[in-house]
Amino acid sequence: MADLKNNLLENIDYPDDLRKLKEAQLPQVCGELRDFIIREAASNPGHLGANLGVVDLTVALHYAYNTPYDQLIWDVGHQAYSHKILTGRRKVFATNRLYKGISGFPKMAESEYDSFGVGHSSTSISAALGIAVASKLKGEKDRKVIAVIGDGSMTGGMAFEGLNNAGASNADILVILNYNNMSIDPNVGAISKYFVQMQISPTYNSLKTRIWKILGKVYGVGSIARRVLQKHQQALKSVVFRESNIFESFGFRYFGPVDGHDVIGLANIFNDLKAIPGPKVLHVVTKKGKGFTPAENDATKWHAAPGKFDIKTGEVFTTTSDIPESPKYQYVFGKTIIELAILNERIVGITPAMPSGCSLNMMMKVFPKRAFDVGIAEPHAVTFAAGLAAGGMLPFVNIYSSFMQRSYDQIIHDVALQNLNVVLCMDRAGIVGADGATHHGIFDLAFMRNIPNMTVSAPMDQVELRNLMYTAQLPNKGPFSIRYPRGNGPIVDWKREFQEIQVGKGRKICDGNDLAVLSIGHVGNFVVEATSILNIEGITLSHYDMRFVTPIDEEILDEVAAKFDTIITVEDGVIEGGFGSAVTEYFARSGKNVSITRLGVPNRFIEHGSQEELHHECGFDAEGICLTVRELVLCRQKLQIIG
Repeated sequence: MADLKNNLLENIDYPDDLRKLKEAQLPQVCGELRDFIIREAASNPGHLGANLGVVDLTVALHYAYNTPYDQLIWDVGHQAYSHKILTGRRKVFATNRLYKGISGFPKMAESEYDSFGVGHSSTSISAALGIAVASKLKGEKDRKVIAVIGDGSMTGGMAFEGLNNAGASNADILVILNYNNMSIDPNVGAISKYFVQMQISPTYNSLKTRIWKILGKVYGVGSIARRVLQKHQQALKSVVFRESNIFESFGFRYFGPVDGHDVIGLANIFNDLKAIPGPKVLHVVTKKGKGFTPAENDATKWHAAPGKFDIKTGEVFTTTSDIPESPKYQYVFGKTIIELAILNERIVGITPAMPSGCSLNMMMKVFPKRAFDVGIAEPHAVTFAAGLAAGGMLPFVNIYSSFMQRSYDQIIHDVALQNLNVVLCMDRAGIVGADGATHHGIFDLAFMRNIPNMTVSAPMDQVELRNLMYTAQLPNKGPFSIRYPRGNGPIVDWKREFQEIQVGKGRKICDGNDLAVLSIGHVGNFVVEATSILNIEGITLSHYDMRFVTPIDEEILDEVAAKFDTIITVEDGVIEGGFGSAVTEYFARSGKNVSITRLGVPNRFIEHGSQEELHHECGFDAEGICLTVRELVLCRQKLQIIG
């Protein structure tokens, strides 16, 4: 740990303070930054590994560039902790990702230093090009735009769309490829192998080093000759690799690879690159988790701190309880797809760079030839699945709900239009918690229910998840979506024999007389809790777990309308266009005079906090449901008195 007696970081509130230091002091700043991040993450867990890896890079960038006039864009945004600490948020960093605290991602509304909001990946090059072109059109002089793309983001197709456009322009942008061979799990694919080849080629790196030293001895350190070598080292690379550099092919000048943990060397390189116009790529090699041994040794586990931990040993603190814990939905998915793959040899699994996050890594161990990590490439994942289905296989595509948005066109055009049996499993559906607005999976019910041929479903518990997965792989089911939330389900004894669920059929959970509550998915458990509370007060509810939004169970809806004139719908998704809208539309079509109150996520972006805090803010936790029921019952009683 750094020496706190002569702490430099505590006197750095903004990059201007950093730039007053001598170059020789920068390594100390980096050490103090790492210690600060480790201490904060130990008590308030957040994204750890990637942030430790970019400390030196971040310090060098803010030291060399005139931020915020010069614009930094981070991709993925979860590597921006050092950036936030150096740009006015050190004193409030303890609130990182907490309710009403600062965001864990760059956010334009939070700071002028956050040039572009980034939650998902592969967007930085396109955004940097747009900012650079806007700056030129406004006549701004000498403004530099830097995109830091790392943690697997370069595998996303949008990154290459940006490269293609930017390389054909004369925009003065710098793309920093922060390569650590990781996203959350190890990187996959040809691009990753290519970057590894570039960084470890002993022939190229040793030859470049020998030439560099010779030029330094003959002409002196920092000579023009050395700069010429930097600018024209592509010829050397072409000789060694016997192929064109991929970035040079896109029209970028390529520099590197360089040590991403040499902060002074990086600062000097950035100062040199300022004088070179046009699109440029600097290839920086970093180690995820740098400076914290447990994170260096297990980058996947420590991508985000797995809980509060001891900063010296890395031991994660756990709480013990005599009550058996029910498993997470993602765990049940991972175990269930293996069982189904044993029963059905046509089943394959696909994930875009999230095998650990979605638990497809379990299937990868048992069926390595039938489970695919395609990298951060959600649109490709869906069309790849469509191709597999067209070829006779039965793909299960597991993508977080908020990331599924990126493949919407492929779902419509390549899967649904052709009525292919692709099973879309959306993990982290609904409110996800501390990752905030960029990661909440609140739109899938609304955007899936509008797609022809698509079955849209959500389980209330882990047993229902298993049975929906089983149902989805039965013959002639077509496109099938299943959404489930982050976290644990309500059932401990979840592993039971598979049962087919009739598509479009819900189930009655309990009978009551005052009003009906229709729920979809895990939030049905909130209704169960609310029902128990209200029963004590003498208010009884009829509760229906609808299971499906499309096709919706019209028999249940007719049954409810025949008995009740007041209905509440509950969903962990946007109210506008979602499950409640589907219920409302049915009653409007059928001419039934029913009063409907919809509970769910209001039509605004919800910020970060715990899931419990945000469910309460949106008004559809058990307390919110009770409050709504009481108000409706009281209103009806008043009307009866008046009548």
